[in-house]
Amino acid sequence: MSITKEKDLSQIVETAVNRHGTHGDALIPILLEINEEYGHIPASALQDVSGKLHAGENGTVVSEGQLFSLASFYHMLSTKQRGEHVVQFCESAPCHVQGGRELRQAIQEYLGLAAGETSPDGKWTLVTTSCIGLCGVGPVIIIDEELYGNVTPEQLPDIFARYE
Repeated sequence: MSITKEKDLSQIVETAVNRHGTHGDALIPILLEINEEYGHIPASALQDVSGKLHAGENGTVVSEGQLFSLASFYHMLSTKQRGEHVVQFCESAPCHVQGGRELRQAIQEYLGLAAGETSPDGKWTLVTTSCIGLCGVGPVIIIDEELYGNVTPEQLPDIFARYE
């Protein structure tokens, strides 16, 4: 994820809307692009996007509430600033029975974070997600875009050291 705070948020929104269009099927691609470029999707971006998009054939304006619902539903999007590295922990049943509960506890202790929190130094954000789809190699974590399967608590120091 390339977080570019120097870029003007309104320019990021404008570029995303121009690239993906102004109809309802462009909502997620636009939000993804804003999230990637800015690091999260602030309320002002939702307001700006809402004013530019139209859903359906009658051109109904897409509300900020609809956009917020999308932005807060999908784990790959965030309405809050996230850390430099985002750790996603799969909390599905298959991961849970393969040691996921112990791994989640170890991650929380190692980072000093609960799910949904970002470290004070802005380095880490811990989020939980439902099934990642890699049940055969559970428990699974994703750090940024790197997947780790069959993770044990003992492996965490080596895994996190890669991001120091």
